[in-house]
Amino acid sequence: MLSPSAPRARTTPTLQRSRSVLRAYLSLTKTRIIEQLLVVTVPAMFLAERRAGNGSLPSVWLLAATLLGGAVAAASAHALNCVADADIDAKMKRTQSRPLARDQVPRGHALIFGLVLGALSAVWLGLTTNWLAAALAVLAIAFYVLVYTLLLKRRTAQNIVWGGAAGCMPVVIGWAAVTGTVGWPALVMFGVIFFWTPPHFWALAMRYREDYAAAGVPMLPVVATPEQVSRRIVAYSWAMALWSLLLLPVTSWVYGVVAVLGGGWFVLMAHRLHSSVRAGEETRPMRLFHLSNTYLCGLFVAVAADAALGLPALGWPF
Repeated sequence: MLSPSAPRARTTPTLQRSRSVLRAYLSLTKTRIIEQLLVVTVPAMFLAERRAGNGSLPSVWLLAATLLGGAVAAASAHALNCVADADIDAKMKRTQSRPLARDQVPRGHALIFGLVLGALSAVWLGLTTNWLAAALAVLAIAFYVLVYTLLLKRRTAQNIVWGGAAGCMPVVIGWAAVTGTVGWPALVMFGVIFFWTPPHFWALAMRYREDYAAAGVPMLPVVATPEQVSRRIVAYSWAMALWSLLLLPVTSWVYGVVAVLGGGWFVLMAHRLHSSVRAGEETRPMRLFHLSNTYLCGLFVAVAADAALGLPALGWPF
């Protein structure tokens, strides 16, 4: 043990700079969003294994390999998104702290970083799971960067509706990693996230409307009235809740209870937001935004629990 008078080790300027650069590159990957993507991947893999009739859960190795590959693929997409959106991020208060907006990372270096991550994720998934999962990961990256970020985001208020499809891909990738195919339950889970994305993101955009307006991004709350936005939030919330019930034939009462109660709760909160907007009252869209995260997490935890418990599926009603 060092004596009280012993000199403490000092962090050298070089080490400080290295840590700062490392944090900047890590920030490019938007790790919080990656966590959410991985939350939906594991339940999809659990259900895929159950549907395959193996009577067990996916191996720890397959889970780890898929999650690592999926995380690196998502990191690639986010880094490339930061490269394309550097000018927008610099204008928005919510994103001004991002590395490229603050010139913490050279734009060319960030581009190479994102491309290398994408290549690594594809090779890793191909070698450790299968090449269908790898191809789907590459498709997700390309769709997010080329279609959403470069084509839709700055041109149409429907940007997040169609561009959000990239965020639905983890469930399909997870299913493919287990089965080597894309089954219809994977497409149902894809649809749940697809319908979930607009209410989730529009609620956030209502809160940060001025930010998007300043950056010239035509998010729906920028180009439409609050009532039009809240009405569409209600419509997509209903579509999401009803679509989630399509998974009932391959799940048990556990998922059924969560889907019905959770979906009903979400729809109720969407209607409350719409009512507040129509009445001209103060609205708190971030409540719905945070609720949306809780709902999606709870729904997919129910999928995982359902598959892990091995309870009898409800089956088709006809």
